[in-house]
Amino acid sequence: MILQFEGFEISPIHEGDAWKICDFAIANTDRLKRFFPVTLSQNLNPTLSKLYVQNRLKAFQNKETFVFTVKDSETRKLAGLVILKNLDWNTKQGEFAYAIDYNFSGQGLMSKAVKLLSKFAFDSLKLERLQIIVHKENVPSVNVATNNNYSWKKTLKAAFTPNGENPLDMELYELYKH
Repeated sequence: MILQFEGFEISPIHEGDAWKICDFAIANTDRLKRFFPVTLSQNLNPTLSKLYVQNRLKAFQNKETFVFTVKDSETRKLAGLVILKNLDWNTKQGEFAYAIDYNFSGQGLMSKAVKLLSKFAFDSLKLERLQIIVHKENVPSVNVATNNNYSWKKTLKAAFTPNGENPLDMELYELYKH
């Protein structure tokens, strides 16, 4: 499965992505350290990234977590990651998390990627409710949710604790299959 839009493509993670994900994590450490500390810590060198990819491939096959890459179709540069996680097959619910390379921020790529992957989650995975949980000060991430018609539902009190910080309230956005 490959989804394409405006010179970019979204595809499931594969073994050849390990080096690109490592490079992405290192180049974007400052962007990832607060809200993606686990992903960052699992991709600090090529050996760790290879293990990360192997683990994510198993999770993908087991329908536990789906990691997708967003790449420039021409240069093959990794522009971002989109993760469909916290899947509950009984309630048909999943949560999107996403991160974009600083070189590609502000171009609306994540909004377009989440739009295509939301359709994929509804149509192919048969999910009925998708969630995005963001911190209110992360305006670009809030915009990804609102640009895709995810509706704000509520504030989740002390829902996430970044390393070395106090717990943060997070905002829950949801989209339901029509």
